[in-house]
Amino acid sequence: MSDPVGTKGVTVDESAAEPDAAAEPDVADADADADADADGDADMTVRDAVSAPDADGRPRRTTRRFPLFTRDTARPEGGGRAAPGDAPAPARQWPILTVLAAVGLGLLLTALDVFRAGTILIGAALIAGAVMRWILPSVGMLAVRSRFTDMVTYGVLGVVIVLLALMAQPNPVLVIPFLDDTLHFTVR
Repeated sequence: MSDPVGTKGVTVDESAAEPDAAAEPDVADADADADADADGDADMTVRDAVSAPDADGRPRRTTRRFPLFTRDTARPEGGGRAAPGDAPAPARQWPILTVLAAVGLGLLLTALDVFRAGTILIGAALIAGAVMRWILPSVGMLAVRSRFTDMVTYGVLGVVIVLLALMAQPNPVLVIPFLDDTLHFTVR
């Protein structure tokens, strides 16, 4: 039988999915747990949904409250591999490698004195990262926080970089009079 919880040596009682069984502690369960502790039995039945191993590796009952001190972090949704596990490492992380390659090419263009095209490419790479984070179910290391936070962060930074590249002097492609007046008012 496969272990649905993911812990070794723990038997999970599937009747605990019922709300009545999980809501009320049972005296018989407490006696059974005490007998299992006294016998030193390695297999322990855990009826509540939240259990964590103690120092000896045996499951213990915990509350549903968040811990005072966080000992581990949860992987963000979509933070799994973007390709199967048997694929080579670069193929498993293709979304972030795509964004990083485009940013690297943009930085190279900027260093070669093609400023506007390089910075537009950097902004477009971030926007592409936001789109991939929205569309793809699993993006590997491109997932840093929640899907919404990543999309907003990548999207806003990408749009701002593209707008600033289009407004850069000399010969700006995009002229926004309000911003031009504000700049001249603050500099003078």
